[in-house]
Amino acid sequence: MSGDTASLPDLQHVYALSPEAQKLLFTEAHTTYKFTDEPVSDDQLRAIYELLKWAPTGSNVSPLRILFVRSPEGKQRLLPHLTPPNKPQSDSAPVVAVLARDTEYTEHVPMLYPIVPGLREAYDARPELRDDHGIFNATLQAAYFVLAVRSVGLDAGPMKGFNPQGIDEEFFPTGRWKSILVVNLGKAAEDGWRERDARLDFEQVVDFA
Repeated sequence: MSGDTASLPDLQHVYALSPEAQKLLFTEAHTTYKFTDEPVSDDQLRAIYELLKWAPTGSNVSPLRILFVRSPEGKQRLLPHLTPPNKPQSDSAPVVAVLARDTEYTEHVPMLYPIVPGLREAYDARPELRDDHGIFNATLQAAYFVLAVRSVGLDAGPMKGFNPQGIDEEFFPTGRWKSILVVNLGKAAEDGWRERDARLDFEQVVDFA
């Protein structure tokens, strides 16, 4: 199908979100590749986290950690670890978020999920399960992060083209945080995104049993 949103009005009676919110979060939001120099405020950055933290994770483990890179010095440390096509994108963004997973996220499990006593010890006794659970849930939170960015009126450019080992050595030398995604934040420039590509139809991706 084409990238338009013409089919959505037929389902407006189903959505709890207003048409404007649907557009802001989904149907008219684009991955952004070039940004204006309009600054991003501290309140906006805090609001992003204060919203996304309520979205669900398995056993409420919440392993996502966020580094906001916004100083010129921070940018100069970050850019060498991005792939060449991604460097100008991050260079133009007022803020670049490095999303990471906390490898020791189980430290907070007794407070976050007290309904299951001993859960922290159970995870720590099985390092492979603990790591898999942390990676999965941090990645889930990364998706929430993009929607939260859009909810405060900013545009987002998530990127996987970077050297995680290089970023981790530069910014997370203790080894506790491990980078999983880089997201550029700001207001899109006039030529900051491409026309929307197609999406798969409902019938192509959904089945019933």
